[in-house]
Amino acid sequence: MSSSPDSTGTGDADLPGDSVLDSLRGAVDPLESRHESDPAAPTDLKTQIIRFFLTGVLSAIVDYGLLQLLMLVGVSPGWAKALSFVAGTLTAYALNRRWTFQAEPSRARFVATMCLYGVMFGVQWGLFMVLMPWFQSMGWTEFWASTIGYVIAQGVATVTNFIVQRTVIFRVR
Repeated sequence: MSSSPDSTGTGDADLPGDSVLDSLRGAVDPLESRHESDPAAPTDLKTQIIRFFLTGVLSAIVDYGLLQLLMLVGVSPGWAKALSFVAGTLTAYALNRRWTFQAEPSRARFVATMCLYGVMFGVQWGLFMVLMPWFQSMGWTEFWASTIGYVIAQGVATVTNFIVQRTVIFRVR
């Protein structure tokens, strides 16, 4: 099967049957120069919400899984949460830009998203660091205190992220 060359000259753009995973090529470099989506056909709100939810689930698995793994091997809860947040955030950005909002690569958009995630890190980390010891003071185990603290902090961050990303960063024009 032949394909038209892409901007990098590799010849793999516009292959029929590209899967979601194929559309994430270059996700390691968020400032890549190519994008397969059709900006003339914006994704509707319902589809964006479903995709944002699915992206959030995957990103939360990365974040929460790494959080628990790091704490299991002895990393302090604060550092574990900081490191797991970064991993989850990079996963979420790559998927949301390419799949959920189908946005063209943009340094300004990347910087704006990282600023939003920086603020959300403060909110999420702060909530987690307040809630976890509070739950433990009520007699909860570290596992349950960290899990419920994570869920509450993640919920606040998720709702805020969707609203800001949809209305400001990846706004539909």
